[in-house]
Formats: sequence, C-alpha cells, structure tokens
Amino acid sequence: QTQTKTTKTFHRSANNSVATMKKEETGETQRAEFRRYLEKSGVIPQLTRTIISLYEEPERPNSAMEYIKASLGAGGGVDVEELKAENDELKRVNAVLEAQVIDIAAKLQELRMEQEEG
Repeated sequence: QTQTKTTKTFHRSANNSVATMKKEETGETQRAEFRRYLEKSGVIPQLTRTIISLYEEPERPNSAMEYIKASLGAGGGVDVEELKAENDELKRVNAVLEAQVIDIAAKLQELRMEQEEG
C-alpha cells in the first residue's frame, strides 16, 4: 500500500510537471511571437536607439522617462479633451464634404447625360 501511495504521488507529480512544462512552453512561444511582432514593427530598434542615445548623453537628464518620451515624440502637456473635440469637429466637416462630393458627382453625371442626348 505504501508503494501504491508513492506511485500515485509520483504520477501526480509527473503530471503536474508536464502541465507546468506545457504552460512554460506556451508562455515562451507567446513571448517569442510578441518579440517578433515588436521587432517587425520597429519598436525594439527604436527603443534601442533611444536608450543608447540616453546612455550617450554627456549629462544625465533629471528624468530618464521624460527623456525617452520626448525622444519617442510623446509631447508633454497635450490636452486630450481638446484633441478629441477637434477630432469630432473634423469628422463632422469631413462628413459634410463627403456629402458635397456625392452631390457634385451626381450633378456631373446628369450634365454628361444631357450633353450626350443633346
């Protein structure tokens, strides 16, 4: 009975180890895929250049994070609400202009048809 208990414990432990290994492999695969995605999209090279640039600065900036943000073009002091409002207004103007294009295209078609008839 002791041997059976030991065998069950061993099998349970082995099954847990296999499950853990599969999870680790899945995690590794996901990390590798994400890394390839970052490399393909140019994120890793850009971050590398930014960090090297920070390293090569003769005087360390007070905030490394602010330096990196500025280097990557994340401007500070941006009013998000103002940008959203501007975006909404531009969408509205765009919709009006698109409607005008449709109207003008229809009028042009009518004129072409009249010209062909006459």
